[in-house]
Amino acid sequence: MHILKRETYDAIVVGSGISGGMAAKELCEKGLKTLVLERGRPLTHGVDYVTEHKNSWEFDYRNGGPTPRMQEEYPYIARTGYAIREATEHLLLKDADNPYIEEKPFTWVRGGRVGGRSLLWGRQCYRFSDMDLRANEVEGNGIAWPITYDELAPWYSYAERFVGITGEKLGLHQVPDGEFLPPMEMNAAEKGLRKAVEQTFPERNVTIGRAAILTENHNGRAKCHYCGPCIRGCSTASYYSSPGVALPAAERTGNLTVRPNSLVRQVFYDAETNKATGVELIDTETMEVFELRANLVFLCASTLASTQIMLNSTSSRFPNGLANDSGTLGHYLMDHHFQVGASAEFPGKWTDRYYQGNRPNGLYIPRFRNISPETKMRDFVRGYGFQGGGSRPSWGRGSRDVGFGAEFKRNLRNDPGPWAINLLAFGETLPRFENKVTLDENETDIYGLPLLRISADWGPNEFAMREDMKNTAAEMLEAAGGVNIQQYDNYTPGGYGAEVGLGIHEMGTARMGKDPRTSVLNGYCQAHAVDNLYVTDGSFMTSAGCQNPSITYLAMTARAVDHAVQQMA
Repeated sequence: MHILKRETYDAIVVGSGISGGMAAKELCEKGLKTLVLERGRPLTHGVDYVTEHKNSWEFDYRNGGPTPRMQEEYPYIARTGYAIREATEHLLLKDADNPYIEEKPFTWVRGGRVGGRSLLWGRQCYRFSDMDLRANEVEGNGIAWPITYDELAPWYSYAERFVGITGEKLGLHQVPDGEFLPPMEMNAAEKGLRKAVEQTFPERNVTIGRAAILTENHNGRAKCHYCGPCIRGCSTASYYSSPGVALPAAERTGNLTVRPNSLVRQVFYDAETNKATGVELIDTETMEVFELRANLVFLCASTLASTQIMLNSTSSRFPNGLANDSGTLGHYLMDHHFQVGASAEFPGKWTDRYYQGNRPNGLYIPRFRNISPETKMRDFVRGYGFQGGGSRPSWGRGSRDVGFGAEFKRNLRNDPGPWAINLLAFGETLPRFENKVTLDENETDIYGLPLLRISADWGPNEFAMREDMKNTAAEMLEAAGGVNIQQYDNYTPGGYGAEVGLGIHEMGTARMGKDPRTSVLNGYCQAHAVDNLYVTDGSFMTSAGCQNPSITYLAMTARAVDHAVQQMA
């Protein structure tokens, strides 16, 4: 083992994605010499988005996917049906070289470059409400959050002002307003749905998505020009990513060092000082092993990766994993359950209206179940929101419509076809002890890290909620005049289609709480038992909410760094 001695590393951040980028920026701006370790390959913002504006016909398979080769090399990610294409393969971690064990079906999507999944995320940003942060305590599910909305709200504002969030203020308690740039415009079909839904169902609101995409120039970044292929990388940094925004801000301080191809196997712990002292890493190119030292460690490797590192960081003090006095490390795995909703066609409606460009956003219908005595459900607790949008099929429908010849092609070009709307639900998952990850006792990967065993499934509350999701989606589409309404639920017991992990919002395996006997972290994402260890990716989540979680990770990371630096002082 090589020991790299560099006394100027005040902090080590493991991971360079949503949380890691923000941690690096905050630590560097507060004057700490910071080393960011990323298991993925290097990436230079703008330069390495090699497929950003590549036309479909320039790819061997017309940007199809997953191809048979991709299914072999990316057997987990290929299940998503959308995360991997020829245009995105170079941004992902190859599953074949990084396996895990599924006790129950679980799809784990992992980024493979500096920036992680911040290059690939959907960019939707919704605050948790006080109702979300109190739900566990009120209902008796899980444990109480150790933080209130009033404590978190200033950090939401701080993160939103840095990131740049487009959105519409609604004044709803279940999805608090934030610091918004001007909202994007909804198209004709979405406006029609909004009018019908709000007339028929006054407790429901249809709005444009709140997204980390600029609608006006912001902090030196250009506003979005609606080119569309966001998942390939954004060279103008019009959408927020770690390589495009956070890491450059950290680099400008002169305090940042980024080391790619660096897989962290464990965090070192000193029983005499009761502190983390650094990490062990493997260079994934040379297979050399290094030991790095620092005064402060932030784990931001993603929920399951950070938990895997902690479980593998054993000692006489922590035989079951670092900071795992409570025995809850690895348990209470959550995700958002989705792949359920409804779609409809609207022939003859709004036919004089179309749209231009590729708006990188959709509509959003905030939670409307269990938010008041009038909306309380008997069959399930918590709630769900809808994402989706209206569109016209344009000439692409020629691949399935009957016809041929010049007249057929002319009609496809001149008539974009009828409007359609899809409503896709995202629902909250209850924290359950039996939804867990553990380390396999026998199998390791090529780097010597024990394979992660994952066992998680939806419970009765989620299944009852899914039935309601289908029905409310259909009734809203019907109220707007939709026809050929198709309800769907892709869940297959014991199979793939709507399994845990597919929402790509995995969270909860090192939860925060007030009591060290029932939680791993305190309200600042600081380990109860190791006070210079912080975990600020989705691991800390005590409940899931139904909102996309990334803006919560960003806010909590900034708050955690502020606390850590004060503690060091």
